[in-house]
Amino acid sequence: MEYREFGKTGAKVSVLGFGCMRFPLEEGSKEPKNIDEKTSGEMILRAVEQGVNYLDTAYFYHDNESEPFLGRLFERTGIREKIYLATKLPLSLVKEEGDFDRFLNAQLERLKTDHIDFYLLHCVNRKEWEETIPQCKLLEQIKGAKKDGRIRHIGFSYHDDEELFRQIIDAFDEWEFCQIQMNYVDIENQATIRGLEYAASKGLGVIIMEPLLGGKLASPPENVKAALSPEKTPVEWALDFLWNRPEVSLVLSGMSSMQMVEDNVVYASRSAEGMLSKSELEMLEKARVEYIRNSLVPCTKCRYCMPCPFGLDIPGIYEDYNHTAGNGKFGALRSYEKKPIQADQCKACGKCTKVCPQQIDSAELMPKIHERFQEIRNEQKPG
Repeated sequence: MEYREFGKTGAKVSVLGFGCMRFPLEEGSKEPKNIDEKTSGEMILRAVEQGVNYLDTAYFYHDNESEPFLGRLFERTGIREKIYLATKLPLSLVKEEGDFDRFLNAQLERLKTDHIDFYLLHCVNRKEWEETIPQCKLLEQIKGAKKDGRIRHIGFSYHDDEELFRQIIDAFDEWEFCQIQMNYVDIENQATIRGLEYAASKGLGVIIMEPLLGGKLASPPENVKAALSPEKTPVEWALDFLWNRPEVSLVLSGMSSMQMVEDNVVYASRSAEGMLSKSELEMLEKARVEYIRNSLVPCTKCRYCMPCPFGLDIPGIYEDYNHTAGNGKFGALRSYEKKPIQADQCKACGKCTKVCPQQIDSAELMPKIHERFQEIRNEQKPG
């Protein structure tokens, strides 16, 4: 395993971190809360055995069951002392000052630990930054939690634009790290590659989430795959793009099988700053352009939008819709038609849009999606 300095925290972290958001589920279950604890525990233990020393979870992950599962694993195996643990304050649930302590103390209990190594304000956006954070005095409280030892380091995760990202970094001297979405497709989205560079220049450790864009870069469309050299898998190319950057401290992977753990550990062992040549970076830029041609909705399948009160499989509908942009539109239609509740049943309640890190407006999109699939149905009809 390769390790890097984590900004100004003094910690040395594995370049590969274990994202605890996409564990395998119990056989036959589609409910995120039903974690296959035996397999998931074995995966984590194997990763730690191979040198991974950073686990990232959050209050919401797996319908609030990721933290309790990790707590049980820590009690059973004793690996808590071998890893850095990161979790996040659920900002969207914070309504008053007392909520900070209520949630943090509950998370400590769920995780069966007396401290969190890296504690983040979860999914900071403009509304949270300008309203919730100052009104509930969260910056003062997170400093207090560090002082009393319940947390070791202060950070935030982010899903808004570059301008606000810089403002947030400059507004609070106590930030030690941040977590941003980045991959070879998203260099101009959200925090952007310039924001990545800016955060590192300010001494912050930078954690990368969604390195595979919700898994889409692991099995990319054919035109994207064709742009990539067969010397490496699409997954390794995507991870190497990030590990190539000296500003990147570690890359999180939401691993959901033992094979992913084994593969990613091998890829991490081959990683290094400046590992990609000019021609390889040009290749990845061509792949980015090809991907953008295909993508219609920037959904990463985080599932914060689920469950939908009206029964829509929102990420699944978006995935089908994205597949209509390439050569697989009829296959996408077949998948869409298997869904018992389709896009035209969206009631535009706005619940999903409020919690979406990508700020996707389902109320606006769902009618267009249903109309698009109707067009594809009509193309299949003779004459």
